Amino acid sequence: MSADKHRVIIKKVAGEGGGHHGGGWKIAYADFMTAMMAFFLVMWLLSISTPKQREGIAEHFRMPLKVALSGGEKNSLSSSVIPGGGPDPIAQEGEEKLSDAERAEMEDAARLADMKKRLDDMIESSPIFKQLRSQILIDITTEGLRLQIVDSDKRPMFDLASARVVPHMRAILRELGPTLNDLPNKITLSGHTDAIVYTNGDRAYGNWELSADRANASRRELVTGGMKENKVLRVVGLADSMHLDNAEPRNPINRRISIIVLNRQTQDRIERENSGELDKPRVGTSLRPSTEAADLKPASFEPSAPTQ
Repeated sequence: MSADKHRVIIKKVAGEGGGHHGGGWKIAYADFMTAMMAFFLVMWLLSISTPKQREGIAEHFRMPLKVALSGGEKNSLSSSVIPGGGPDPIAQEGEEKLSDAERAEMEDAARLADMKKRLDDMIESSPIFKQLRSQILIDITTEGLRLQIVDSDKRPMFDLASARVVPHMRAILRELGPTLNDLPNKITLSGHTDAIVYTNGDRAYGNWELSADRANASRRELVTGGMKENKVLRVVGLADSMHLDNAEPRNPINRRISIIVLNRQTQDRIERENSGELDKPRVGTSLRPSTEAADLKPASFEPSAPTQ
């Protein structure tokens, strides 16, 4: 065979594959510029829109297409976790949003609970309080945080048949005074006696007067210790009308001073009582009975000599 029959000829077409002469990049660049122009246009429109208009725009994009076409409710009015879905699986029957009054009440209760813990810690750590721990009672009542200092035959709070404060009781009250300033809540003080009646011939001064004088003497010691004078809303004497030990009215623990850091409802009620507005309840405020007065019974009282 001839060598010419095996010759291969390759023909190249000029103009193909020239890297800088194609037009594909121009289309990509044009798409990019169009997208950037649209982006800056949207940003400009948002910058000149009012907050209400922006909220409407956001709502439009959150609302499912099917709901929008059928004229359904807005997404913000739905109780569903997923727009257009079923009911909220974590929603509870009867669950409602807390009102401002309910929220304030919960915050107030939390403050009083925190104060109780602080007082408990202070009593355990302070040498002044620690030696009298058995005579100090702290609890939460429907009126607020109640701190009671009870009497003891071995360690009385006042001189016999007197409103004169003994030194260790004075130290307790003065140590407690500044702590009560940490809360905006006001306080009440009430004095109590036991059921022992002394007959020494003086019928002008009895357990009612003595309990009131002892409560007021305690107030003076709190103020001397640093408590603000306007913290006190009420000072009362309850004589032997309310006992800690109902089974034994003569028990020394019935002689006590009760200090209550009032909660919001009780403070509002007392203030409105004093201003003559008790028949006009504040919106969102419920009235609750006083624990100090709940067991108070009308009784005939015949003045007697002071007890201890």
